[in-house]
Amino acid sequence: MTASTTPRIALVTGGSRGLGRSTALALAAQGSDVILTYQSSEAEAHAVVRQVEALGRRAVALQLDVGDSKRFAAFAEAVKKVLASTWQRERFDHLVNNAGIGLNAPIAETTEEQFDLLSNIHLKGTFFLTQKLLPLIADGGRIVNISTGLARFTFPGYAAYAAMKGGVEVLTRYMAKELGPRGISVNTLAPGAIETDFRGGQVRDDKQVNAHIAGVTALGRVGLPDDIGGAVAALLADGSRWITGQRIEVSGGMML
Repeated sequence: MTASTTPRIALVTGGSRGLGRSTALALAAQGSDVILTYQSSEAEAHAVVRQVEALGRRAVALQLDVGDSKRFAAFAEAVKKVLASTWQRERFDHLVNNAGIGLNAPIAETTEEQFDLLSNIHLKGTFFLTQKLLPLIADGGRIVNISTGLARFTFPGYAAYAAMKGGVEVLTRYMAKELGPRGISVNTLAPGAIETDFRGGQVRDDKQVNAHIAGVTALGRVGLPDDIGGAVAALLADGSRWITGQRIEVSGGMML
């Protein structure tokens, strides 16, 4: 069978908005069908489904709270069912662990509840969601875990968030090693500051913050969602098949 009759299927968490939306659309433009997840923005998720379909690909939106690991087994079963009903297949090809939240608080003021929330979503969520989906990922498939430039450079108030993403980067290397025998490559993609509604759209809407970030970025501007979506699609393209266990920062050269 040819690639045209068996398109790749990518599962993108948090695909209803921001970087996840951009990733879903970039992958669709590259020829992939898409399963995207949303936590509460069902209408936005279905709007992305329609945009994917307008690009000639198939898409399905499924609800998922990546901070609630007790529901991951049921989610995996839902993915299994939608693969069978929509694609008549048992496996999907690419997993993008993108869904997340931002939180800014100094170390002295960070609560255990905030710390646990970040851990459940970013670190525990990535670990156990991937674990539950492994039986559904095709041999030779790909996983991309989204980290942050803040795991390399520092801004006050992001210690807990960046620590979780640092854990994701270590986890990525272990995943790459353990899943290598199945031909599954696993990489981390670390965005710099991007103009989205993340943390209330501060980078996008605060002109002073935007100008400061542009000033410490080699390419002289703040990142856009399509900068990240395009980079994820490139990392999942055929030409990147020999890359695994790597951290790839997509920040325009921020804080070099």
